[in-house]
Amino acid sequence: MPARRVTVAIPEGLHARPAALFVKLAAEQPSPVTLRRPDGEPVPASSILSIMTLGVHAGEEVVLESDGDAADASLDALETYLVSAG
Repeated sequence: MPARRVTVAIPEGLHARPAALFVKLAAEQPSPVTLRRPDGEPVPASSILSIMTLGVHAGEEVVLESDGDAADASLDALETYLVSAG
């Protein structure tokens, strides 16, 4: 299963508006994606409640994982969002 370790650069982290935009982008991807803390359990990237529960702050590392024919494209899109300024 392809995976990416990403440091979140969004100043607000994955809270409120940035989390909503991340979830929307995840739902648009051709392959399902999960998000987790490096030592945590994966949650669906397309679930706002799951993403908000993680409480990810700016500067923290997360792991994106996906499976399927378009896994790399899905990971690319979400990684690009997380490393941007939101």
